[in-house]
Formats: sequence, structure tokens, C-alpha cells
Amino acid sequence: MKQTDFYALLDTWENIHVLVDYLIEYPDQIEDLVDIGLNAPQKETWRAVWIMDRIHEKKPELVRAYIPRFIEALPLTNHESKLRHLLKLVSLNPLPQDQLGMLWDFGLGVFADASRPIAIRVHAMQLLFEITETVPDLKPELMQLIEHEMEFHGSAGIRSRGKKLLKKLLAAR
Repeated sequence: MKQTDFYALLDTWENIHVLVDYLIEYPDQIEDLVDIGLNAPQKETWRAVWIMDRIHEKKPELVRAYIPRFIEALPLTNHESKLRHLLKLVSLNPLPQDQLGMLWDFGLGVFADASRPIAIRVHAMQLLFEITETVPDLKPELMQLIEHEMEFHGSAGIRSRGKKLLKKLLAAR
């Protein structure tokens, strides 16, 4: 399949599940989808990253090689749906040690921004938690931030994930 074929298939939701199955069967084609997800016009970009999320659910090992590229794309991403899926994918995978500082700063900015959609903030909170698993000295700061956000900007999603992560953070003390 050529990259132009992907564009045609991405244009219709009915094809999305077919694309997921196809890419799992032919993983050498995933590179084209990643290129679309990171470089194409908005609609195809979001749908391509959504497909990467679906592939990750079924075969995470097929997506892991692209996590460094997704990390690089985070600060450049303005499309909220795309950002939501990129944050989710990054937070579900091992984080490169040399990117932890940038990810921490980015995650803090996104999580503390009450104007952001809840799902994006929840995935940023999860990313911050994953970083604290590698850098435990950051746990007290994250606990304070979660408690603050739950109190002052506590949607159901923020409270639900926040309670779960606070429980884990407290247990790790």
C-alpha cells in the first residue's frame, strides 16, 4: 500500500478498523502512517495517530519504536485530539532517560492548564506519574500538584485518575 492509499482510507471512518488490522499484519507499512500522523493536514493527522493508538492496544511492540518521534512532536502539536493520543501513547511506554526533563516540563504545563480538555490533562498527569517512577524525588511535587488540581479544577476525570495516582504515590513512600 502506498502513502496516498492511506490518505484515501483515512478519509472514511468505516476503513479505520480495516487499516488497524492491515497494519498489524504488515507492520513495515506503519512508518507511512507515522509520517502522516506527524506531518499531514489536521484530519488525517488525528486519525493516523488514533490508528496508532488502536494498534498499540493490540500490539504495543509495533508502536514502541516510534515513541521518541511522538515525544519530539508533543510540544509542536496544536491539535487537541492528536495531543491526547500522543500523550496517551507516550505515557504507556518506557520513557527515554534523556527526555525526562523535557517531558516533565511539558507535562506540568499541560496538566496545570485548566483551559485544556480534561482527557489531555489526565494523560499529562499519568505521564508525570510515570516520570516519578524513574525519578522518585519528584513524587512530593506531583502529589501537591494533583491535590491542588483536584481541589481547584477537579472534574470527574481529574478526580478519578488523581485519586488512583495519589494512592500509588502514597504507597511508594
